[in-house]
Amino acid sequence: MDNRLQIVIRTKKLGVLIRDARLAARRSPQETANAMGISRGILKAYEEGRRAPSLPELEVLVYYLKLPISHFWGREAISDDAPSTVALDLPRLMPVRQRLVGALLRQERNRASMSLKNVADATGMPSARLKSYELGERPIPLPELEVILGVFGVRVEDFFDRNGPVGKWMSDQKLIQKFLDLPEEMQNFLCQAVNRPYLELAMKLSEMSKERLRSVAEGLLDITL
Repeated sequence: MDNRLQIVIRTKKLGVLIRDARLAARRSPQETANAMGISRGILKAYEEGRRAPSLPELEVLVYYLKLPISHFWGREAISDDAPSTVALDLPRLMPVRQRLVGALLRQERNRASMSLKNVADATGMPSARLKSYELGERPIPLPELEVILGVFGVRVEDFFDRNGPVGKWMSDQKLIQKFLDLPEEMQNFLCQAVNRPYLELAMKLSEMSKERLRSVAEGLLDITL
């Protein structure tokens, strides 16, 4: 598929998903725009698929609406019992994330031994725009970021926030979801303090090499026989 067409289609899909998420969270356009540090007009353009948010903007949005970021790459339902979040100055976080994303983008380009012109030729985007993205001077619309990373063979998930407050919140949500996906009897086992020694033993065993585990197993067999 042509890169330009791919960006247009992705932008339209993002708009539908953003509006759906906002309505599900019962947030007004003005409230959501304020939380993201953008104007109501820009949010409207996002929801109508005329413009696309940057990854940092999307991260702030999922934090504000309390939903998994995977919602924007799939059909995962939004929980009505989303966990609460602490108050953050989200608009101030975004410029920092924008610059970090730009630095990571430049790092990937250097790793791929490509010039700005090489990337411009591969994506159909002007070199000047790509340079401004790398310097963090302007936000990178998510569909464009996906296309650029595709040139480097990098997944957009690798650019998700990991260490910031929003990133830590998203990591916590993944851990909670993994726990909820476990069978009920296993959840009950994990929640009982009396079973903690077994869990600690399992963690220690998981860190051992295959050879070490084999040695331990043979030792146990010798004892029991």
